[in-house]
Amino acid sequence: MTVQKVAVVTGASSGIGAATARGLAAAGYQVALVARRADRLEALAKEIGEAASVHVLDVTDRAAVAAFAASLDRVDVLVNNAGGAIGAEQVADADPADWRTMYEVNVLGVLQVTQALLPALRASGDGTVLVLSSTAAFAPYEGGAGYVAAKAGAHAIAATLRLEALGEPIRVIEIAPGMVQTDEFALTRFRGDASKAAAVYAGVPDPLSAEDVADTIVWSVTRPSHVNIDLLVVRPRAQAAQHKVHRL
Repeated sequence: MTVQKVAVVTGASSGIGAATARGLAAAGYQVALVARRADRLEALAKEIGEAASVHVLDVTDRAAVAAFAASLDRVDVLVNNAGGAIGAEQVADADPADWRTMYEVNVLGVLQVTQALLPALRASGDGTVLVLSSTAAFAPYEGGAGYVAAKAGAHAIAATLRLEALGEPIRVIEIAPGMVQTDEFALTRFRGDASKAAAVYAGVPDPLSAEDVADTIVWSVTRPSHVNIDLLVVRPRAQAAQHKVHRL
């Protein structure tokens, strides 16, 4: 009897996380949906069906993360997707509290969940840790220093863990998306200002969707065990670089 593999997806309540959970379930995984919003997770679990389980969790709460890890019998894949940006102020005007929040989720959240699940990933005999960073990790831009620093931290975790896990049955994958249009990312960044959020994507023909990034994640995770996608940058055709975007 084949045992169904288990994938943990953080930030699964919306956007890329929700799309990734759907994709992994379709690929045959039992998916542990992790996020703070119970109502969103319950709705997604109902949509996915028996392959999904709901785990209401704040990845910045170390004790809660440890309890979550202890509740799982098996983990084969961890998708560290929880993250996000807050604010677009320049360095001179940035609120350190916003930077602290971004660092807590994008860096320490990734660290804590990865640490907690590494024993189970090792025990699976064929574990995968995936970190969703961003092209922001590699190219600063005005008004983005806090998010750039946070995603650079996530990149550092993935790159370092890959070195440290060499020889173990664990792959470490990093996916770095460029411009992705989701329902919440830009809206959260601009503190609910819908006009500013819409301006980010104004005139851009076909920015990436959550499903585009999820397809990339699922493809990377489902490569043969000996194949490691160390770092994959994915952008829309309309974006040649962080600062160079074609608009109609």
